[in-house]
Amino acid sequence: MSPASTSIHVENITQRFRVIHERPDSIRALFAKAFRHQTSYHDFEAVKNVSFDIHQGEMLGVVGRNGSGKSTLLKIIAGIYRPTSGSVYVNGTIAPLIELGAGFHSDLTGRENILLNGLLLGYSKREMQEREESIIHFAEIGEFIDSPVKQYSSGMYTRLAFAVATEVNPDILLMDEILAVGDTAFQEKCFERLRRFREANKTILLVTHDQSQIKEYCDRAILLEEGRVIADGLPEEVLELYNVRIGVEAPTPALLDVAAEVGR
Repeated sequence: MSPASTSIHVENITQRFRVIHERPDSIRALFAKAFRHQTSYHDFEAVKNVSFDIHQGEMLGVVGRNGSGKSTLLKIIAGIYRPTSGSVYVNGTIAPLIELGAGFHSDLTGRENILLNGLLLGYSKREMQEREESIIHFAEIGEFIDSPVKQYSSGMYTRLAFAVATEVNPDILLMDEILAVGDTAFQEKCFERLRRFREANKTILLVTHDQSQIKEYCDRAILLEEGRVIADGLPEEVLELYNVRIGVEAPTPALLDVAAEVGR
């Protein structure tokens, strides 16, 4: 068991998916493939033997190329995926902001989706009704709160989703590029709330391509590459290695040996 100060403990997790090459377009074709022992799929490991801890009150940034396994990792921690192998220990309540509009029903209004999201996060109808006005005030979407969310722009989705997730006061907040579609003023408003979360000793896991957010807000960062953690440390050092790996920055002498070792 992990110590009480550990909010998230990830131990040797691997996530394997089956990738379909082609689907038989008839029963006859299906049987023909079976008799010829042909396979139309291969297994792909999106996350490979990943381990790390996140401590209570820590804000951890996750960086990496598209397809490196970042979103898959967050979905495993959120409980959306069950890892193929390994284990995840979570100490506290989680509010995931992983996909735009996740947990929303497109035909329901914003007000109705506030209640729906709260119920999905384990809160009662009464608890969500008590929080409703604060959520609406933070989201700043005006009269659209009583319109179906299928009419919302991506920015309006973001405002409402972030307002719900942070108003329910979780112990752990998971965010995957959720602020990338918000305007600058709203992003600053969100990060002000995140600052207050940190002051309250909450744990935050942030996946983003915005390196300035990692540098300014995170205590620590990890770099994923092809499903593996190849760096874990101070944000500036991890981002420097990341930029070296993607070829946008020349390595400093201090990183030459590290980059060579990782590349082996």
